[in-house]
Amino acid sequence: MSMNFGKVAVLFGGKSGEREISLKSGSAVLAALQRQGVDAHAFDPATRDLHELDQFDRAFISLHGRFGEDGTIQGALELMEIPYTGSGVLASSVGMDKWRTKLLWRSAGIATPDFELIDANSDFAAVESRLGLPLFVKPANEGSSIGISKVKQAGDLKAAYELAAKSDPLVIAEKFVGGGEYTVGILGDSALPIIRIVPANEFYDFDAKYLRDDTQYLCPCGLSAEKEAQIQAEALQAFRAIGGRGWGRVDFLMDEAGKHYFLEVNSSPGMTDHSLVPMAAKAAGIDFDALVIRILTLAGNAGDEAANVG
Repeated sequence: MSMNFGKVAVLFGGKSGEREISLKSGSAVLAALQRQGVDAHAFDPATRDLHELDQFDRAFISLHGRFGEDGTIQGALELMEIPYTGSGVLASSVGMDKWRTKLLWRSAGIATPDFELIDANSDFAAVESRLGLPLFVKPANEGSSIGISKVKQAGDLKAAYELAAKSDPLVIAEKFVGGGEYTVGILGDSALPIIRIVPANEFYDFDAKYLRDDTQYLCPCGLSAEKEAQIQAEALQAFRAIGGRGWGRVDFLMDEAGKHYFLEVNSSPGMTDHSLVPMAAKAAGIDFDALVIRILTLAGNAGDEAANVG
């Protein structure tokens, strides 16, 4: 199968705030492909002109954040008619924008924590009152928990807004849901086993994701088989609602009463030694090398996401 891929560009690095994580993801993907005889080559869009991609037959996107996960590189690949991994232009763009993802989910009847869009002129005290404390503040268009903070005391929302606004002019305040954080990996038409994330620090921030070794990843996640199957099916629905295809990840929260709320979509998940999709795949009996090949096999092009609904 690997001989049918042609010359493959592994896109990683880039110029987003998640560059260092992307370098780790892409290096792992590149090594896995080369181990299996794929004619794979590193390609960093931050150091090479995109027109050089026209020498490749397929692209494996291991870029994270802006200019790689937001539909921009996907659009370039569409114009070059190069099949690529992950979601298309529309789904990548929407999935990168947490606010618009939430608006779309709300319209589709998919539960997500209460939220408000805030700016420098917001009545911060009123927002704190409506959403309650604690609450989370986050840039709408960032990943890896960059710019996110937890507001625990009245009067602290403005400072949290100012921190998030350094990363993106679009900032959301989100109601705290405290019954546990979980994630569902998506691979093709299937949902992988759910992972429960238990950070040692206050929430699953950048350090907990990539730097610390005391974050717990529980798989089995502790939910009943019936509940897990229900959430897996709904995660696929949430992924398809934005037009997602190929592979990705849908994060959700559980409240103390056992009700779940979908949080966000990651259309280009990490592939590092701390990353969640490889963990879930391993629990499903798919090792890292096999996962990388499966993702590459699912590479698509224009029109695929339009049909991926429901």
